Amino acid sequence: MNLLTLVTEPWPDYGLIDSGHGRKLERYGRFRFIRPEPQAMWTPASPNWEADGDFIGASDEEGGGKWHLSRDVPHGGWHLKWEDVRFLAQNTPFRHLAFFPDMAPQWAWMRERVAEGDEAMNLFGYTGVGSLALAAKGARVTHVDASKKSVDAGKANAFLSDMADRPIRWMVDDATKFAAREVRRGRRYDGIMLDPPKFGRGPNGEVWRLEEGLPGLIADCVALLDDKSKFLVLTVYAVRMSALAIGELLKQATAHLGGQVEVGEMAVREEARGLLLPTAIFARWSR
Repeated sequence: MNLLTLVTEPWPDYGLIDSGHGRKLERYGRFRFIRPEPQAMWTPASPNWEADGDFIGASDEEGGGKWHLSRDVPHGGWHLKWEDVRFLAQNTPFRHLAFFPDMAPQWAWMRERVAEGDEAMNLFGYTGVGSLALAAKGARVTHVDASKKSVDAGKANAFLSDMADRPIRWMVDDATKFAAREVRRGRRYDGIMLDPPKFGRGPNGEVWRLEEGLPGLIADCVALLDDKSKFLVLTVYAVRMSALAIGELLKQATAHLGGQVEVGEMAVREEARGLLLPTAIFARWSR
């Protein structure tokens, strides 16, 4: 397996300005926000941060907390852009801004590999920025998320990106059950991306725990690939798990397909000093 660090560089609508003392200062378009970041154990470049909002985390392990925003921050969100994809950023109750900017290198890598008419699937697809990144290159995309609100946000982002007429199946469904049904249907895909949470519930209250469910989910996803498939990308956040562990899981599952498996960390480059703030681990297979 190849060990890599994928780095999100600043782009016009996003950047990690500074980080340290367990927090990070980011820009999302014209607004600046402060969020908790346990891995920023160092000293920030500047002792004084000016921001339009601050997320104050709760003391419980479930990751609760609350935003404290200025009057200027639009409650309904504001428009951002990554390459040819437009989408709505918004302060969510889960401390995120309705998309994950550190996925940018993965989006770019997948876009290099898809062709017009390829079939791609995005499991746990959230607000659809990754789905639209692939659709913009001509892929036929199946987007799956258990949250109707997230799927509706994806459809709205498709409209913002002038891609409402692209061949995207927007599915409100439990991602694991959907993948298993696709296997039974005999479906196949050219590329699959999945970003499973460490814990979650399906639309009918189904419980998902990453350590328990990931091996079966990977097996189903690999069963949807064949000798013409091009990639599978797995990203994992906020868990006590090694990239080498998920890499070995993927390597064994895809051994019969050939190709290669890459594993490593995802990180965002800080604008103040250029240091790298780690955000997630990943494993990906490609032919």
